[in-house]
Amino acid sequence: MKTIKDVDIAGKRVFIRVDFNVPMDKNQNITEDTRITTVLPTLEYALEKKAKVILASHLGRPKGKAVPEMSLKPVAAYLSKLLGRDVKMAPDCIGPAVAAMVESLSEGDILLLENLRYHAGEEKNNTELARELASFCDVFVNNAFAVSHRAHASVAAITDFVPVSVAGLLLATEMDYFDKAMKNPKRPLVAVLGGAKVSSKLAAIENMLNTVDKVIIGGAMANTFLKCQGIAVGKSVVEDDLLETARQVIRKAKDKNIDFLLPVDAVAADRFDAAATPHTVKVSEIPEDLMVLDIGPETVASYSRAMEGAGTIVWNGPMGVFEMDAFSKGTMDLAAAIADSPALTIVGGGDTDAAVHKARVQNKMSYISTGGGAFLELMEGKTLPAVACLEKQGA
Repeated sequence: MKTIKDVDIAGKRVFIRVDFNVPMDKNQNITEDTRITTVLPTLEYALEKKAKVILASHLGRPKGKAVPEMSLKPVAAYLSKLLGRDVKMAPDCIGPAVAAMVESLSEGDILLLENLRYHAGEEKNNTELARELASFCDVFVNNAFAVSHRAHASVAAITDFVPVSVAGLLLATEMDYFDKAMKNPKRPLVAVLGGAKVSSKLAAIENMLNTVDKVIIGGAMANTFLKCQGIAVGKSVVEDDLLETARQVIRKAKDKNIDFLLPVDAVAADRFDAAATPHTVKVSEIPEDLMVLDIGPETVASYSRAMEGAGTIVWNGPMGVFEMDAFSKGTMDLAAAIADSPALTIVGGGDTDAAVHKARVQNKMSYISTGGGAFLELMEGKTLPAVACLEKQGA
């Protein structure tokens, strides 16, 4: 897979698919800009080469209609300030008016197209939409890792109509860190997996059992693994239809001599409520009227010991309801332990990213992925459709 640095872009029209799907408040002020700042190195490189830059992104889920609240205009203004130069804003992502704006671009100019998902063809991987987008450029650059697990027109079909398609620096970095984590890791490799449901992580867990040395389980999904071993978990969230599957996963880990760690204590409450009173209990003694909402201090200590000496740690999913302060300590303490590890530490998933920022240890992690769904699909052993399109061109 070639990158933007492997091809000649000097003076050319370069179409860069980015992910500017950023959170905004009710006044359309951008409240978190990571998805913008992480693409700056690619943009600055293109500008240094005096390319004519056309940026494209989606924002929200407008479902094929022009929704003013989901316009990318605030992003254009924000990006202008970051780059210290004017970012022109197109009225749409296709059409004669947009084509005229592209035609008028000078070297070093930047044009941001309007929300791609204003057109239903984007999510349908429509060839006509892809063809029109492709007509704007000489080189296509995919720098949107977070949507590369989707076969959408602006990341997949477009590559059929552009002579040169390459990865942006962010996409290349994401794939490089994944390779370091899963394809050629420094061992021991420890996977820390949390979140609400076993079903959402099952494929990842099963695939990772072919690679990892240790698996650490937390979050509500741990309840299913505990219950499958005959441990009563009170009113906790459990996927009863996956109890046998959970038993098989534990058995498979044991057969492969993989340490499979589950909570030994938990923080529970009588209801899912930030004002509920927390109770720290051993997992073997969870009262019938309580539900598990976080891992306990003994579990944090056990998990921290398990990570000592790790060469690589991959973390996806919080250990509890970290959004509620009363049930955030397990996730916060584990985040600190991972951050303090000398191992290569890779964090993936939107909730995990938010937890790391809440713990204020984001600068101590080796890498934080920008794509939750895409990161998880890589963990499942899948090939990302948009990446496959680039690899096909680079073959």
